[in-house]
Amino acid sequence: MLKGSCLCGEVTFEVNAPADGASVCHCGQCRKQSGHVWSSAHAAETAIHIAGPVHWFEASPAAKRGFCARCGSFLFWKAHDEDTMSFALGALDGETGLKLEKHIFTADKGDYYEIDDEVPQS
Repeated sequence: MLKGSCLCGEVTFEVNAPADGASVCHCGQCRKQSGHVWSSAHAAETAIHIAGPVHWFEASPAAKRGFCARCGSFLFWKAHDEDTMSFALGALDGETGLKLEKHIFTADKGDYYEIDDEVPQS
């Protein structure tokens, strides 16, 4: 089981199933909301138990983003047509056992950094 929380601790969550798809998103929306890039993994939506005041923002017709209403921590991403939900790797407490699998939306990355690891890019 993975456990996580926002910066102020008002929102907590548990992932009670295997998580996969650890990725770093370089899209413009993730960069704007996080301040750089957003690292996440995903699990079945029913396996993620959230406690606290999550505010959901629909940044596009395809998905919504969940963040703490108090401190603003960007914690979740949920596509409307999928039964999985992504959660922020940086919000997890302790060891995760996960390994980065991919960089996504790299064509949209900022010009102020390079991706110089061996992780696949799309």
